[in-house]
Amino acid sequence: MDALLVDDSATMRLRLRRLLEAKPDVSVTDCADPAAALIEAQIRAFDLVLVDCHLRAMDGIAFIRGMRTIPHYAQVPIVMMADGISDAVRLSALEAGATDFLDTSMQGVELTVRLRNVIRLAKAVRRLAEQAAWLDGEVEAALRHMREREEEIIFRLALAVEYRDNDTGDHTWRVARYSQIIAEGLGLGPDFCRNLYLAAPLHDVGKVGVPDGILLKPGRLDPDEFAVVQAHTSIGKRILGGSASELIRLAAEIAEAHHERWDGSGYPNGLAGTAIPLAARIVAVADVFDALTTQRPYKAAMPFEAALDSLRAESGRHFDPDCIAAFCARWADIRIAGGQERTAIRPVTEPWARVPTLLREIAAEPPEPSGWLVRDPHSLIAPDDAAVNPPPAPPLTRTTPTSRRKPGHERALDDAAGDCQGPPHLPGRGPAPGRRDGLPQGVPPGRNGLSHLTATGADDSSLGQP
Repeated sequence: MDALLVDDSATMRLRLRRLLEAKPDVSVTDCADPAAALIEAQIRAFDLVLVDCHLRAMDGIAFIRGMRTIPHYAQVPIVMMADGISDAVRLSALEAGATDFLDTSMQGVELTVRLRNVIRLAKAVRRLAEQAAWLDGEVEAALRHMREREEEIIFRLALAVEYRDNDTGDHTWRVARYSQIIAEGLGLGPDFCRNLYLAAPLHDVGKVGVPDGILLKPGRLDPDEFAVVQAHTSIGKRILGGSASELIRLAAEIAEAHHERWDGSGYPNGLAGTAIPLAARIVAVADVFDALTTQRPYKAAMPFEAALDSLRAESGRHFDPDCIAAFCARWADIRIAGGQERTAIRPVTEPWARVPTLLREIAAEPPEPSGWLVRDPHSLIAPDDAAVNPPPAPPLTRTTPTSRRKPGHERALDDAAGDCQGPPHLPGRGPAPGRRDGLPQGVPPGRNGLSHLTATGADDSSLGQP
């Protein structure tokens, strides 16, 4: 135990020092200058402080007030020493933060016993402080463990949803990271940005209520099927709504409103402008951008710069202009998160790092033989004279149902807002040169063949439609 003794009398300091150090495990630092003692107290954590009431350089009560302003000394026993302390001085000392008083006029056993009791009190306070610090550490570790499990559960649930509609969980991570970057660009607080990062992956959780025949349909959806798809926002709200968790409530808000549009033409409630929750406005931008720039078996990925131009064109119609401005301002970070820069390194501490990558095994078309197939089985039967030097075997090719989709069955861009129904081309436009589907050169057809931005599988409402 470390004690600080402050007294400008050398004789008194020597006397008290001997009495204190006579106790086991007690180390004493004595100071004649109270200002120097205050500086020393900020550097070292003393367990007991004894100060003379009548210091010449500084009043003892003022010294106690100064000690109590140092965070460590909020509970440390501070004893005021004096020869005959009046009631008025005692009251002022107690108000300043004194723990006890020690009459230095006492002799022999009485002074020794009083010092022993003060030392015991200081040791008890120290043990309580150490126990409180240990409990704080245990609670923090438990909370950290609980937060990590919560984050992992969220990402695994999001992966389970994406497993039905995409091949891997990278879309989940990218939408979460893009959303976090946009939120940071808007100047939002760190807690909100982190919660948004964790809640964004659940934006399509309502797709669990969409039948596979509609969700994985390679062709254009009819009006009834499109109505079923639109219901995924309400389903997501019902799944996540009413939670006591702030994070899950934010996810419910996003799941319900991420297909609303700034101009009020979205669904399910036709909200417009700032009536749309901010988190949903942010995720809408992230979701559409990742859909445009993601390669799928039925479409090529749009270049990042072209996708950026498409988002800018929809600012003020589909998207919140402030969100688009924040997205553009953090373009360098967006490119890194999207894997366009070699400096993009994902921290291993992120919750997605504990989530496995799954490949979808459910065919979007009628089951066909899959596996390692030989293109030309007859080539395996070699003539007798080729037994010594057989010709090289034909290459083995891994085939899956999705890799055999026909161009006419290309679906719209993944996981963004785009039309699922409507005419096969924009009204008033004739066939483009070199294209049978009536689309301009270089524009990949969507589920309905629209030339404006379209989006996924079964989750769509037009982006950029006149």
